[in-house]
Amino acid sequence: MIIEQRAFARAGLLGNPSDGYFGKTISIIVRNFGAHVSLYESPELHIEPQIEDINAYRNIYHLVESVQQTGYYGGARLLKAAIKTFFEYCISRGHKFSHKNFTIRYRSSIPRQVGLAGSSAIITAAMRALMQFYHIRIPQEILPNIVLAAETNELGINAGLQDRVIQTYEGCVYMNFDKSLMESQGYGEYEQLDPRNLPKLFIAYRTDLSKVSGKVLNTVRARWEKKDSEVIETLNRIADIAEQGKKAIKDRDYKRLHDLMNENFDCRSKIMTITDKNWALVNTARQCGASAKFTGSGGSVIGIYQDDLMLNKLAVELKKVNARVIKPYIS
Repeated sequence: MIIEQRAFARAGLLGNPSDGYFGKTISIIVRNFGAHVSLYESPELHIEPQIEDINAYRNIYHLVESVQQTGYYGGARLLKAAIKTFFEYCISRGHKFSHKNFTIRYRSSIPRQVGLAGSSAIITAAMRALMQFYHIRIPQEILPNIVLAAETNELGINAGLQDRVIQTYEGCVYMNFDKSLMESQGYGEYEQLDPRNLPKLFIAYRTDLSKVSGKVLNTVRARWEKKDSEVIETLNRIADIAEQGKKAIKDRDYKRLHDLMNENFDCRSKIMTITDKNWALVNTARQCGASAKFTGSGGSVIGIYQDDLMLNKLAVELKKVNARVIKPYIS
């Protein structure tokens, strides 16, 4: 029997990047893109490499192009980290593993390293496949912690829980990572919000902005750990924006939500360096009348548009800065 599992891209609607700092966020799943993992029993444990994992190139130009498009690391390391973390978690809770082996492979349509959570999607899908293969259940509220541990502990990726929570719960989710909550129960408060209450949303992304998000956030992490007042106050405000956004969504107050999304990005820009190409994404969308903020750590933006006329204008204008516009499929 072949086990097939998926996890989808996500977009941070409000509150990011406060999730890594005991803050609050709201995220949506983006079913337009996904990571797919296949797993089946085999004589040996085998991770099938994909094109991103192969170290053979036609020439030096091919190597450079490959690194520019997919980075220095493929997805095989993500599967290794997922398998190791899954095993250690299960062993720590008294699970016994049989000696049966498996072959696992992945594929992903999620644009790489543009803030749509492609790495965590691969790990989440792998965890689901492993749970099915070994008939082991990990509680829904705990699974995001295990996925995050694979990235932070095994791979040194600086990240928060937001991506893993939304990819586990799907739909639209409000998340409260209050420190006392996290310390007392080991996970946050996760509340499903009705996607039907959301306004008209667009996402624009460009693949020429690929970067490792952990590196982008490292400066903020260091300043936060040193109790930098500007960083702490700004992150607290970003978290409060998510809290206010939850009410705006429930009330269908789209004007308020529009303003909060813009403020989220404006706050972020005070404590993080925004590249010219990323500014172009945000400013182009706003000049069309839409709101705009990062979906993650840069490379793609999400915002509210009013009607099809504005959506068409967004598509035309954002194409001029090498961005593709989509309407996120959430439910």
